[in-house]
Amino acid sequence: MMPGDSDMTSIVQRIARQALVTYRSPPRVGEEAGKTFLENHAKLRSLMTEVRAADLKLAPRRAAGSPPGVPPLHHGAPPVTYMHICETDHFSMGVFLLKSGASIPLHDHPGMHGMLKVMYGKVRIRCFDRLERPAGSPQVAPPLPPAQMGSLRRSVLRSTGEFTEESGPCVLSPDRDNLHQIDAVDGPTAFMDILAPPYDPDDGRDCHYYKVLTEAEVKHTEQKEQEVWLMEVSQPPDFWCGGEPYPGPEVCL
Repeated sequence: MMPGDSDMTSIVQRIARQALVTYRSPPRVGEEAGKTFLENHAKLRSLMTEVRAADLKLAPRRAAGSPPGVPPLHHGAPPVTYMHICETDHFSMGVFLLKSGASIPLHDHPGMHGMLKVMYGKVRIRCFDRLERPAGSPQVAPPLPPAQMGSLRRSVLRSTGEFTEESGPCVLSPDRDNLHQIDAVDGPTAFMDILAPPYDPDDGRDCHYYKVLTEAEVKHTEQKEQEVWLMEVSQPPDFWCGGEPYPGPEVCL
């Protein structure tokens, strides 16, 4: 328990304080994490494992009616909304709410750590990393016009998994699982999200979007990760994020 905490302190407040301690001095990109960071990160992960929708005063939402086979996304309404909880120079914390059938497209988190915990519903997350050096068998770049070749990123699909409120957090770092796509599965969903440090285009932390062009065939049975080519694209026109008030306990830092 943090100094000054009591049984009355909300778990949201405890998570925010632990996030501040954890990410105040994170390891640099490519630098091995030290013992203190790993210990603090484990404490934060443990707290995130415990938090539930009721702690944030979130009520699970039901999918709006729609014809069979048509995702219930209302024209003109954002497919994704965000509840801001708090933000410092070291981290931001909030809740993303996805309507049934919605998706947060494949995107990156340059130089950032992150932790995601589902509050209700189910999400499918595909995690990728960029490959700076050859890994495994060499890949030939897909044929593209010369003007588009600079948008290609040689990458690897690290994992695909489904997460519910009973799952532990999905964790990313600057070097691992840094690009991901998040899809709502079987109805509306919401997840609590911590990013450290926050996005800041002026400091080189802007969000970039990608699409998968090719997935290499895995020729060796022991090779579980698939090499892929990603192409940087503009923000997809069918994705945008609105805002709504956060109903949960206030956080003071």
